[in-house]
Amino acid sequence: RLMPELPKFDDEDLKSYGDEEEELALSPPAALMSVLATQELLLENILECIPVGKFEVIQPLSDEFCLVLGYLLTWKLTLAFFKAASSQLRVLYSQYLRRTKSLNKLLYHLFRLMPENPVFPGQTSEVQNKDTKTFFTEELHLDVK
Repeated sequence: RLMPELPKFDDEDLKSYGDEEEELALSPPAALMSVLATQELLLENILECIPVGKFEVIQPLSDEFCLVLGYLLTWKLTLAFFKAASSQLRVLYSQYLRRTKSLNKLLYHLFRLMPENPVFPGQTSEVQNKDTKTFFTEELHLDVK
């Protein structure tokens, strides 16, 4: 709930960024970027032996699962922050992500985590031929218990 409110504070300082000639960048909230940088390093260590194009199954409730989930939730917060920012601020934030290569790392990790065929578990082969339910066609309920 807080993330959409944060870009308003950078909007006030936006006028001071327009006078310089170099390519400008503005960091999203430093605490969020610090957590993201730490998680990127941890994920690189977990996924380093998996080439892009292959995928790794992460067992639910394992340490790796918690790290991956935390990483993806941090990106969800970052995207909520971006969505609330003005277009001028989005340009500055995106320059920062481009310089830190965070978006490249996200895509690199996603392509090693996303299964080739994201079918819902527990479907029989008969069902898979007809109406295959995938993670892209069905609504996913993430209830924390």
